[in-house]
Amino acid sequence: MSSRLISSGATVAVPGAVAAVAFLASFAAPTGWRWLWLALAGLTLVLVWLGGRRRPRLGAGVPARALLAAGAMVQWTHADPGLPWPAAVGGGLLLGLLLGEDLLYRAARPVHVAANLPGSLRQLARLADDGTAWAVSSAAIGLLGLFAVLGWPAWTVLLPAAGAALLSGVLLVDAGRRRRTGHRAELAGLRRAVAAHQPAFLLYFSAPAGSEYQVTMWLPYLERIGAPFAVVLPESHHLPGLARATGAPVVGHRTVAALEALIAPSLRTVFYVNNGMKNAHCVRFTQLTHVQLYHGYSDKPVSVNPIATSFDRVYVPGQAIVDQFRGSGVDIPEHRFRIVGRPQAEGLALARRPVHEVEDPVVLYAPTWAGEYADSNYCSLPIATEIVRRLLERGATVIVRPHPYTKRDPGSLQQLRAVEQALARDRARTGRPHLWGPAVSSRLTVAECMNRSDALVCDVSSIASQYLYTQKPYAITDMVTDDGGFTGSLPLARAGYVIRRDAANLPEVLDDLLVRDPRSATRPELRSYYLGDFPPERYAEGFLAEARRCVSGQDGPARRASSSAAPAAQ
Repeated sequence: MSSRLISSGATVAVPGAVAAVAFLASFAAPTGWRWLWLALAGLTLVLVWLGGRRRPRLGAGVPARALLAAGAMVQWTHADPGLPWPAAVGGGLLLGLLLGEDLLYRAARPVHVAANLPGSLRQLARLADDGTAWAVSSAAIGLLGLFAVLGWPAWTVLLPAAGAALLSGVLLVDAGRRRRTGHRAELAGLRRAVAAHQPAFLLYFSAPAGSEYQVTMWLPYLERIGAPFAVVLPESHHLPGLARATGAPVVGHRTVAALEALIAPSLRTVFYVNNGMKNAHCVRFTQLTHVQLYHGYSDKPVSVNPIATSFDRVYVPGQAIVDQFRGSGVDIPEHRFRIVGRPQAEGLALARRPVHEVEDPVVLYAPTWAGEYADSNYCSLPIATEIVRRLLERGATVIVRPHPYTKRDPGSLQQLRAVEQALARDRARTGRPHLWGPAVSSRLTVAECMNRSDALVCDVSSIASQYLYTQKPYAITDMVTDDGGFTGSLPLARAGYVIRRDAANLPEVLDDLLVRDPRSATRPELRSYYLGDFPPERYAEGFLAEARRCVSGQDGPARRASSSAAPAAQ
C-alpha cells in the first residue's frame, strides 16, 4: 500500500477516531466531561478543515461530523431529563442534512473552479466548493452542543439548524436551475472571462496530487514567452498550489462543456508536461498546436512513450532523445521534433576546477522513486545507507534530494529515514553541514542543490542529464542488472561512473568520482548530444525562440495521423 493511500486514509480516520472518543465522552454527565466533549468536537472540525486543505468542500468529513451531531444531542439529555423536542428536531435536521451533503455537493458544485481569472465565477455554486457551506453546517453542529453545555434554552438550537437548512435549500434550488439551463450562465461567464484575458496558449496538466513540480519547473519559462496564457486542470486538487506559483489564470474544468468554454479564439497552442490520461480531453481540439514538453528526460524506456505520437510537436533537450525514440521503434516524423535544450539548466554553474582539487567535496545524492512496476524500479534507496556511509568516510558533505514521489512507498520512505539519521549523527559528530528533508525540498531548488555540489550520485533519471550541463563528475546506480553493464543501452553512463546494485564496487567508483575522474573529457561532447548546443549566456533562448514561433503561429502543426489517439498514464 502506498503512503499516498495511507495519508488519504489518515485524513478520514484521525478525525473519525477523535469524533468517536468525543461521542463516548458525551455520555458522561459531569460538567468537566461535557467541556471535554466540546474540546474534542472542536478538534475534530479543525482536523477535517485541515484535511480539506483549509477549504473543505460540502460533504467532507461526514462520518466524523455525524458522530459530533449525535454527541451534541446526547448533551441535551444531560441538560434536561429526556431529549427536548427542539433539540431533537434541530439535531435530526442537521443529521439529515449531513447524510445528504455529498449528493447535494455533486448537484450544486460549479462546473469549473478558477483562480487569477476575474469575473469567471460568481454563482452561489462556489459556496459548495470553497468551504463556506461546510463551515455553516459544521458551525451549526458545534452550536448544537455548545448551547447544551451552556444551558441555553432548547429552542435556540433551531436557529443554527434553520440557517444550515436554508443554505442547503438555496444551493439545491440553484443547482436545479443551473441544470435546467445547461449551466449556460456559468459557461457564458467563463467564456467572457477567458476572452477578456485573450490567452495565446494553455498549459494543460493532469496528474496525481503532489505532482505540481512538473508544472512549476516550466512556469518561469512559459511566463518569459511574453504572451498571456492559462493553466488548465481536469483535477482541481492542483489549483491552490499552482495559483500561488503563478499570476496566470488557473482553471479546473469538471465537464467537457467547461473545457470547450476555455478554447478562446485567441488560442493557438497547448503545452503538456506529461502523458496524463486526461490529456486526451484537450488533444482532440485539432485546430490548436499541441506541444509535449515533458518534465524531464532520462534513459528510462518510459521516457520514449508511443503516446508522444499524439502531439504535433515534441520538444526535446537534444539529439539523444530523438535517437532514443528511433531506437525504441516509436515512429514520430522528424519534422515534429524540436531541439530546445533544457532551459532549467540555464542557472547551473559550470565546474570551476577538477574535482580532485576540492578539499572538502559536497556530493548531491538524488535517488529516484521506486516506480509503479518492478521492471521500472531504478531506485537506489535499498543501498543508500552504504552509499552515504562510504561518502562520509571520505569526508564528503552530503545533500540528499529524493524524488517527490518517494513518500508514496513506505519501504522507500523508511530507507530514506535511515539515510537522514546517519547524516544527523555525522553532523552532530563532525559539524559537517549535511542537508536533507525540508531544508532541501522546501528551501532549495534542484538547480541550487546542483550548484552547491561538486559531484553527483543519482539513479537513472533526468537529474543525470541536467547535471551533465555543469560538467561536474557524476555516478549512476545500476539497479536493474547484476554486473553494472548497462552502459551500452544508457549513453549517459558513458560519461559517468556506474555503481552496481550490490554496491560492491563503491570504493572504486568513488575514487573515480572524487579523485581520478577519468571520463571528464567525455562530458562536453555528451552534453551537446543530450542538451543541445546553445551558448551558455543565452541557453534558455533555445526553448523560448521555438515556443514563441509556435505560439505566434509561425510553426503550425503537421496534422497528426490520428487525431483521436488517447494518451495513457505515464
